[in-house]
Parts: sequence; C-alpha cells; structure tokens
Amino acid sequence: MFIETEATPNPATLKFLPGRDVLGDRGTADFTAVEQAAGRSPLAERVFLVGDVARVFLGSDFVTVTKSEDADWTMLRPRVLGAIMEHYLSGFPVMEDGEAHGEHGEDFDPVDQEVVAQIKELLDTRVRPAVAGDGGDIVFRGFRDGIVRLHMQGACSGCPSSRATLKHGVENMLRHYVPEVVAVEQVEG
Repeated sequence: MFIETEATPNPATLKFLPGRDVLGDRGTADFTAVEQAAGRSPLAERVFLVGDVARVFLGSDFVTVTKSEDADWTMLRPRVLGAIMEHYLSGFPVMEDGEAHGEHGEDFDPVDQEVVAQIKELLDTRVRPAVAGDGGDIVFRGFRDGIVRLHMQGACSGCPSSRATLKHGVENMLRHYVPEVVAVEQVEG
C-alpha cells in the first residue's frame, strides 16, 4: 500500500492520501482528542495512539493530521503512515457507525431559507473543493443579521491563513453573489 503525503498551508498539518476512500461521499469527521475517536473511528483512534497528534480529520479520500505543538514531522510522519497502513490492512471500518458527522445545529431565521440555500450552494461548489484540496473542510453554522458563521476543520482549523481566506476569499465571494451577506465570521465547534 502506497500512501502519499502532501503539505498543507498549515505547517502543523499534513494531508495523507491512502489511495482509496476514507469517508467517500459520507461527509467528514473531525476529532480533537483520542476520547472523541474512541468507539467511533478505529482509524482516527489508531492515529491518535501514535502520540503527538492534536487533531485527526477524515475527508472523502484523505486523512489530515495536525501534530502537537512540540512534535516534529520528521519523527511523527512515519508513525502516522504506519498507523494508517495498519488500519487499512486490519479490515476495520473507518467509522464504527458507518456514518460521518451529519449537519450540526444551524442557526438561521426560517425566513432566510432561500438565502441560506444560496450560501450553502456557493460553499459546496466553489469553496469546499478548494479547502478539501488543502486537507480541510468548511461547514456552514448559521446566518443572522447578514453575518455568515462558518466552522473550519482539518488543516484549516488553526491555520495561520484561515482568517485571511475567510475574510478576503470567502466573504468577498459570498458578498458578490448574495447581496444579503455583509460579513463572514469563523466559529468554533
């Protein structure tokens, strides 16, 4: 089994491509601790257990791993590669329940349903593919008073350039196509 590794804009995060589906079209899953992964994702749990791992993000065909602050990729990368390879050779599922994270609670006024649909369509077709290319994801969390609330996951979470991407890229694009949008905010969880 050959697993490719790609750098991401976040120096603390690497993208691992096992050459097969991770979650496929079932969405994404983001774990910030081994306790979150335990009993839910054998793959994420195995990656956390190598040590020095702060976050594991599962995408359609990639695994994004964020290292602990004091860890060094020179030592950690081969251990993560080994854990991913061992997982796929074990035959265990990526997710125990077979499902990735579904939609989280979204906060918007039902009157804005049409605007929210436009925002989500733009995020799905123009933003998410680019963000996934960098090993992350962007999730719609809400729209109130012209402000779109988005959650960054994977390599994008904690990335030094994520705030600039949101403000100068995503916000400008949404404001251009959806006049009701006045700003974009990053939210946690």
